[in-house]
Amino acid sequence: MTTFQVALSEALATMPAKAFLRQQGISNTLWKRIKHSGTFKVNGEIVNAARTMLKDGDTVSYQVEKPTDIEPEALPLDIRYEDEYLLIVNKPPGQLVHPTTKEAHGTLAGAVLYHYKGNGEAHSYHPIHRLDRDTSGLVLIAKEPQVQYLLAARDGTKLFHREYLAIVEGRPKPPEGLIDAPIARALPSIILRKVSPEGKEARTHYKTLSCFAREGHELSLVELRLETGRTHQIRVHMSHLGHPLAGDDLYGGSLDLMQRQALHAYRLHFPHPVTKESIDIKAELPADMQQLLP
Repeated sequence: MTTFQVALSEALATMPAKAFLRQQGISNTLWKRIKHSGTFKVNGEIVNAARTMLKDGDTVSYQVEKPTDIEPEALPLDIRYEDEYLLIVNKPPGQLVHPTTKEAHGTLAGAVLYHYKGNGEAHSYHPIHRLDRDTSGLVLIAKEPQVQYLLAARDGTKLFHREYLAIVEGRPKPPEGLIDAPIARALPSIILRKVSPEGKEARTHYKTLSCFAREGHELSLVELRLETGRTHQIRVHMSHLGHPLAGDDLYGGSLDLMQRQALHAYRLHFPHPVTKESIDIKAELPADMQQLLP
């Protein structure tokens, strides 16, 4: 059940329910679901949402979460931030963010829904972005669809920022810069991507933090910041630069030292979509990447 406390300026005695909810970040699609849900209440009484005027101090509530077939599972969950609107978790490598038809169990989605259930919260699963199965790190999850809407990019404006750490082969030259190279599907594969002038724009900022050797391999620890969010963007761009990620055999990396791509989403920062406070969360490198460092 989603609940709002109505706060109007002194200049407004009343406001239509639709106008108030739009101010709270409700999309037109979600508004239609709300007004037809039969669950819209003002001060505890069900009313016709489309014909309701709200006044300062009213309490508005509704229930529009769709039933989900994702099964809650008692799995480890590394929570790095949580409030009534958002959840940020540190995903381990090897875990899917969302179930697939072939793999319905052991996912981050099941772990998150189990956490909600244990706290007596009735939320659906609303990840704002995804990580590849073998990429570790921070995932931002909205607890309500209107919060997901508030964090969705519109007009090309990114409303939250992701930064990554990767261990790549060789020494990038120059040691820092911008990779501005469009990315497209590498047909006939449905998984593989490539740099192509026919692709969608993709921009990745990188900065080499250190260079070192490990078991005869020259490696670099690189910090990366995404301007866009294309599938496999960092992996494709670093391979295009001639420095594939350690363990990323899909894009030319060696499996000698790592059995998965050495990529970790270590930082998320953004203004909170509801409270407006500055959120800045970091997660340390996982053990398999740590052991490669000097």
